[in-house]
Amino acid sequence: MRAADRERNSQDLSAAPPIPSPFCASFSEAPQYSADEQFRRERAYDEALEAVENDIRVPLPNEEERRQRQDRIVQSFSLFSARALGLDGEAIGVLTNEFMPVGTSLARRARQFDPSLPMSDIVQAARNAWTACGLQPLLGAPVTLTSSIFGYSLLYPYSDNLLDDEAVFTAAKLKFSRRFRKRLLGERLPPEDDREQAVWALVALIETQYSRKDFPQVFECLLAIHSAQENSIHQLHANGSAPSLESLRLSCAKGGTSVLADGCLVRGSLNEAESRFAFEWGVLLQLGDDLQDVKDDLRRGSVTLFSRAAATGQPLDALTIQLLNFSERVGNRANKLPYGTLTLKNLLKMSWRSLIIRAVADSHQFFSARFLNHAEKCSPFRFEFLRQRSDRLASREGLYTALFEALLEPTEEQISRQADASASYRSPQEQRLRSPAISFL
Repeated sequence: MRAADRERNSQDLSAAPPIPSPFCASFSEAPQYSADEQFRRERAYDEALEAVENDIRVPLPNEEERRQRQDRIVQSFSLFSARALGLDGEAIGVLTNEFMPVGTSLARRARQFDPSLPMSDIVQAARNAWTACGLQPLLGAPVTLTSSIFGYSLLYPYSDNLLDDEAVFTAAKLKFSRRFRKRLLGERLPPEDDREQAVWALVALIETQYSRKDFPQVFECLLAIHSAQENSIHQLHANGSAPSLESLRLSCAKGGTSVLADGCLVRGSLNEAESRFAFEWGVLLQLGDDLQDVKDDLRRGSVTLFSRAAATGQPLDALTIQLLNFSERVGNRANKLPYGTLTLKNLLKMSWRSLIIRAVADSHQFFSARFLNHAEKCSPFRFEFLRQRSDRLASREGLYTALFEALLEPTEEQISRQADASASYRSPQEQRLRSPAISFL
């Protein structure tokens, strides 16, 4: 994507005039929920979570019992999707039969790759893998956890989290970042510690699937997201001095290049329309995260478009309206892609709108009462309920931890698959693993 296009994406949110009304295209097209309907959906959410929690309390040594429990968990998710989210059978089938297998496949491989990885890191990696696998059908590929998508997704807990860690000195971050860049450029550096050993091995998984000679765009994208991560280190220490447009550019670069890399890992290279869609999808996800994290960013002095506005006491209504409208634009780009079903595209648009609405609920103190009142009607759950369940809700870890732990209990067939997969970590080969799993919503 050209620099001029990235500039235009930034200006869409930074330079557009404020919109005084809380109504926008996304709100007007979104379903509206009465208080009674929200209560019914909240009850369905709690019933599904309680069913899963009750089911996983007792260890099951018998393989058939473990398999039956996994089936019950998947069934609980299906009921939750129908009753709490209002999804139809086709949409539920997309999630349970195509996307759910990605989550536990990644989790099993991650546990084998590094048994010390906490579940929170595995969930973080799974979120990226779900994005990459969401791109696959839109680019004409089957939903599959490839070795390169696994490797790239698992890089996040090792690299991105280090660069975001407030307890790590900037000098140490920059040293790791310089060495990581050299490895991405193809240098065979001996690892200096366990983190580098893991990161080098994950890069090797990508190199196994895509040679540098035949697929240069893959590694150009990996270097682009790395540059964006480096720039985010300086953003963290800007102490409010970065101009609004520059803060927005940094967020757009970090989010956009991340999903652009996902797209290249799906197929090796992208055309202009595909690149633009992937980049804008990443921008949308990053800005949604920035909105959700505005309170934490204010505390630690990290400058984003939303934290900068909030620091001045400016309500975030107008910026969020522009973000919702931007999500509609990304959805329109998805509709123009020749591949992917309408059901999948509608699921993606629903998930983007849900990300923003959940972020509004989390950061409610930065919005006007009028805006919150209208936004809450577009949520299947009351904002108070979302905040009360924030440690469980699926946007971060929530339901994932309990589900992953139960679904990772291996059957004999899965143990056999893991044994076969272990060879790939010593001599990586392309694999296509399928197993029961969990949703990306």
